[in-house]
Amino acid sequence: MFSRQEVLQLKREFWTAFGQYMKPVPFAEGEKNNWLNYKTREKHIAFKMDVHTKEAIIGIELTHADLGLQQFYFEQFAALKNLLKKAGIEDWNWELHSNDENGRPTSKIFTKHQNVSLLNRADWPALISFFKPRIIALDQFWSEAKYAFESLR
Repeated sequence: MFSRQEVLQLKREFWTAFGQYMKPVPFAEGEKNNWLNYKTREKHIAFKMDVHTKEAIIGIELTHADLGLQQFYFEQFAALKNLLKKAGIEDWNWELHSNDENGRPTSKIFTKHQNVSLLNRADWPALISFFKPRIIALDQFWSEAKYAFESLR
């Protein structure tokens, strides 16, 4: 069993290692960004990566407080499904109007990798191999798709 402090330290070490691993990878448009905290520059659209005790998750999170607008954003992504596939994003789960860990309504497009743990250093290569191609694919997708969302601001 790990203490809370040990868990926080392992999380910090993993994400630092992942950040260092991704540092030499260029972004699709060559502009500055942060692989760990990817900025879409759209207020209600985020690319998220997370690791829990038994699974890793990566995806797109839509957080607009107006559920009608959140659904509209979700439908915009659905209309761009071919662009997602072209970027290399396999069939992901599409969840309209669920709640995040704080109970706020969100919509998500995501995929999971089961039976991996951040607490097991032996799983770190599998986690990096899971996250790396998917965050790169999301960046590639966003370099083309972001223009469809600029008019929604």
